[in-house]
Amino acid sequence: MIDTNLVLPFIAYFCILLAIGVISHTKQSSSAEFTVGNRSLNFWVTALSAHASDMSAWLFMAFPCAIFLGGLSQAWTAIGLLVGMWLNWQFIAKKLRNATEKYDTYTLSSFFEKRFKDNTHIVRIATALIAIFFLTSYVAAGLIAMGGIFESIFGIDYYIGITVAALVMLVYTFFGGFITVAWTDLFQALFLIAMIVLVPIVAFHTLPNGMETIAQTAEQKGISLSFMPDLSFESAMIAVFLILQWGLGYFGQPHILSKFMGINDPENMNKSKYLGMTWQFVALSAAAFVGLVAIPYFANGIDNPEHVFIYMVNSLFHPLAAGFILCGVLAASVSTMDSMILVCATTISEDIYRNFFNKAASQKQLVRMSRFGVFIVSIISLSLAIDKNTTIMEAVNYSWAGLGASFGPLMLFALYSKKVNNYGAIAGVVVGGTVAAVWSHINGYFTDIVIPQMIPGFLLSALSIYAVSAFTAQAKRDQV
Repeated sequence: MIDTNLVLPFIAYFCILLAIGVISHTKQSSSAEFTVGNRSLNFWVTALSAHASDMSAWLFMAFPCAIFLGGLSQAWTAIGLLVGMWLNWQFIAKKLRNATEKYDTYTLSSFFEKRFKDNTHIVRIATALIAIFFLTSYVAAGLIAMGGIFESIFGIDYYIGITVAALVMLVYTFFGGFITVAWTDLFQALFLIAMIVLVPIVAFHTLPNGMETIAQTAEQKGISLSFMPDLSFESAMIAVFLILQWGLGYFGQPHILSKFMGINDPENMNKSKYLGMTWQFVALSAAAFVGLVAIPYFANGIDNPEHVFIYMVNSLFHPLAAGFILCGVLAASVSTMDSMILVCATTISEDIYRNFFNKAASQKQLVRMSRFGVFIVSIISLSLAIDKNTTIMEAVNYSWAGLGASFGPLMLFALYSKKVNNYGAIAGVVVGGTVAAVWSHINGYFTDIVIPQMIPGFLLSALSIYAVSAFTAQAKRDQV
């Protein structure tokens, strides 16, 4: 049974997104405008859109669930994200913005090709295909999360819900490109942080003795409220794994890196960094607080721990207010997915169509192909989301690791090393992406310790880049 009080805010929210799309829409006359907004974003749109595109439904669902079930030791994930994103701002953002302008490139794949002088185009096609594969999987994960929300909250059929969501994103991304996506992400960043902060504060004030109640219930349930439950090697290893698993990934996320490329003045990057990091710290702290408050609030447990935020909202607020608040979860999902769809679409246009099928393509043709890419990626992601037999955390972790291991090491070498060549670049992206994709199936053959795929994928990718570059450079010298 559909609850009208819940559905009306949902409809209003998507209408707001479409309205922002119409207002921010400008005529797209070139690929540069559609892909990176002609590098015209101010520092605060850059900051908040970058961080909004980072924080998916994971912020409202998977992370509070991890704290709710595992205690504060799971907060090392948030610490890894904060450290990783800070390093991204500090060492990647400005250099990447300057380098892509220097090489006159608008996608990571075209940047890598020009940076490594790859006349074979293998670097470009390999990075493009890997980006499309993992980003499309990432979008599908977001749609799966949204489908669950539509069913459990709004009483809307899963398939109808994800179809409507995909259609709304398709429309404003199709017509507005980078600028529209950035402005809608800005709105969603402000909206979702207000909701993630509000709910645990209200719930906390319903507890009879506040933190004392949380501590007592956690102790009864055997949940540790310490970042390090003990000083054992195992606890230390879990903390390190969580930090590396999530922190390393930032160097290779195209949907985040593209926002750095779109800022109008590289000298404003520091302002973006401080604003964005403040936003991220508040958002992650509030999400962790949701999980902590939920320990006594749902002392008898709940059917689906990943919906802990949803259950909390429904129990605290009138359905009309609850529907409005829960649109924050939609905001987190949509602000990530639209950026990914845009990156995939522009990769199809710039790196596949232009490079392999129509080298003389006009700017109008490239924009048209980018829009076609938006449509294709949306449809493929929607078809993948029909199979919902996975958890949000598993799906996000798979795609995050694949992108981070494929592109992270290569990005660092591209910006900080002059010794890496195109052969090393090819080896790095192939090894990193492959290891990240298959590691969970082969981990047991090497060790009984469960190692997150990001770690071996990132390290082996970096090693491959360095070793193959050195070997091929030496081989060339020997020939001479």
